[in-house]
Amino acid sequence: MFRIDQINEIHDRHGKAATLPAYLNALKDIGVRESVSFVTDGHTEHRGADGYVVSTPPAHEKFTIAEVSDRTMLTEALKETNYVKMSKALADSGIEKWIFDTQALTISYLDKAGDTLLQEDVT
Repeated sequence: MFRIDQINEIHDRHGKAATLPAYLNALKDIGVRESVSFVTDGHTEHRGADGYVVSTPPAHEKFTIAEVSDRTMLTEALKETNYVKMSKALADSGIEKWIFDTQALTISYLDKAGDTLLQEDVT
């Protein structure tokens, strides 16, 4: 199965918006089925077959997720170019997590109720 050092190396090479398709395909190639990033502290769970999970440590201070989600605020948050600022803006817009699906090549933004506010194709 995949290891965190493999994921970190892929992130270092392809972890930018311009190379997002290559990032997801590289994760898929090592067996990652989905990556779930939690806005509250920035940690990510990389999930593979048979319940296999590798988690990253928190990436920033804890943010409180707004109780009410707002799609307009979400789209504005995605314009942020700094990861921490974007994460804070996502929290303020009510986004609890985003999910990279390496099979469908999508990214989905979900609120605390588990509702998808936005899903984008990554191609």
